[in-house]
Amino acid sequence: MPTLTDTPPKDVDPIVLEIVQGTLASIEKEVEDAIGRTSRSPMIRDAHDYRAGIHDRQLRKLTGRSYSALVHPVARDFPLATMRPGDVYFHNDVYLSEGGIGHLPDLCVTVPVFEPVDPDAPNRSREVVAFVQAFGHHDDIGGAVPGSMPSHATSVFQEGLMVPPIKLWDQGVPNEAALTIMTRNSRMPDSLAGDLDAECSACLMGSQRLTELFERYGRDTVEACFDAIIANNTETYRREILAKIPEGTYVWEDYAEHDGVDEPRLHRQRITLTKQAGTEDQDERLVIDFTGTSPQAKGPINHVGDAADGNFLKKWLAPILRNLADTPERMAELDVNEGIVDLIEMRFPEKGTLLTPEFPAPTNARTFVILRLLGVLAGAIAKAVDGHMPADQETIRYTGVYGRRADGSRYLMREVLGGGSGGRYYADGEDTIHVVPDSRNLPTEFTESRFPFLVERLGLAVDSGGPGEFRGGLGYEKHIRMLEDAYFMSIADRSILACWGVKGGRAGRPFQVTIDPGGPNEREMEGLVDDEPVAAGETIRIRTTGGGGWGDPLHRDVDRVRRDVLWGKVSRTSAERDYGVVVSGPDDDPVVDGDATRRLRARLRDERGEPAFFDRGPGYAQLDPDGRAFPEVDVT
Repeated sequence: MPTLTDTPPKDVDPIVLEIVQGTLASIEKEVEDAIGRTSRSPMIRDAHDYRAGIHDRQLRKLTGRSYSALVHPVARDFPLATMRPGDVYFHNDVYLSEGGIGHLPDLCVTVPVFEPVDPDAPNRSREVVAFVQAFGHHDDIGGAVPGSMPSHATSVFQEGLMVPPIKLWDQGVPNEAALTIMTRNSRMPDSLAGDLDAECSACLMGSQRLTELFERYGRDTVEACFDAIIANNTETYRREILAKIPEGTYVWEDYAEHDGVDEPRLHRQRITLTKQAGTEDQDERLVIDFTGTSPQAKGPINHVGDAADGNFLKKWLAPILRNLADTPERMAELDVNEGIVDLIEMRFPEKGTLLTPEFPAPTNARTFVILRLLGVLAGAIAKAVDGHMPADQETIRYTGVYGRRADGSRYLMREVLGGGSGGRYYADGEDTIHVVPDSRNLPTEFTESRFPFLVERLGLAVDSGGPGEFRGGLGYEKHIRMLEDAYFMSIADRSILACWGVKGGRAGRPFQVTIDPGGPNEREMEGLVDDEPVAAGETIRIRTTGGGGWGDPLHRDVDRVRRDVLWGKVSRTSAERDYGVVVSGPDDDPVVDGDATRRLRARLRDERGEPAFFDRGPGYAQLDPDGRAFPEVDVT
């Protein structure tokens, strides 16, 4: 369990504080486990694309294992004094979520937690003392296409049913009319109903667990522990993380490459990062200024980031800061809760940008923007700390197939496949990770038994990781052979632009989908696809992104290169071309030719010169209006 109680306030027993903090983490995990066990859709039950969070009555996030939505919109529309035990609140309206919900398929349920019954005044009204919340990505909530993520949407009205905060359960009684409206709008009504019931029930269970915590220690003690958990998180990040960033201003930018409507181009997300020293009136802080971000897109890649002073974005971006911890082990211990909020000031451009879109701009593919922002912040910090940050990663995209079975029933298989993470100054990137904690690819045995296709290959995409002294992690390669006619869908970025390398590392391979590879109807797909017909017998080959490399690949230890060739992660061609390592011998016992390797590396260094600090791969020049290989901000 993470320990952030180095300097607990004097009026909080440090042992009680540890117990309370551990109990919160346990309850959060129990809620998520309950949802996973009782939900019905593949996206929730098997892919685990959902999150839980615990918040106090001041709407502050207390737990930090994962990101979560916000309670702010519920408290805005329903005063806490009007809430009663057994109430469950629901919303998914992006523009009324205060930034906590990014696209309509993320359905959010919120349950208030009440103080225990006072045995001396059992009829006295009980006050709200906390909240348990869960949100998950649901299979279908209406809209123009199955899955509710139309890649060519030009309005949020095309994306599905919008629900502002409502009371879905009233003192334990479900609002059947509201549930009927929502399930009627879904192409998968039974799955939607089952998932919502699982989420509501799990959060009500979590609410009871929290009430028991208050009953055990008393409200004053527990709320004092809440204050200490947040204060300790603030102090830990200030002492261990912010201190690593030199005072100054650092500018970097990256891009989404397409919006599904316009032709591919550079949709800029820019961060000007300023480390401000502390003063008499203000503690030191990071200022993140998004000025220079491109205008809002016609298509669905916009994200409502400026609501609630960027509260959600602060907690979304803050995990990047953990990479500055002294050791990887310490990094893994650091949670991100509300304590991070006071350390960051966000400055947004005027309305009408990718991060400040105006209603009803579409948002279903907003992952392109919020994932890219993680990399933009990492790049800005890398400039500040001489590359002491991981290279880039793009570890989420949606692919799937849908159609009708022989009996006429509808089916939808949609998967959130991960990719490789960036190389780090101390280690290679990880293979096939998912940015959503605990998420995973769908089990082959399950999908083949439920959907009309065969999974003929699921493995690593060879050579997809960016070359480096520490190589980028590899993406997936998956082959799906359809047994019946169907339609392919994809919501993915990085099909032109690649995950960048840093400190001399090279970019990884971009995302690629080929239908009927090697066959008479072979065709390459763009990243945004709604309804590409796939005939029975055709194969869909999916290769996800590799992470960027860290450090000069000509400095990589030759034994590591040999191991990568032996394991099938790097081809012999790449070993020679990218790493300057000459490998011979059989596949099960490759041998490095030391003399040839030394000569080749010397020649490659002379031909190449000093490697660039950042490497974006060849895709950037394809989209840059002037054909440049990199933008000015890459120059350190």
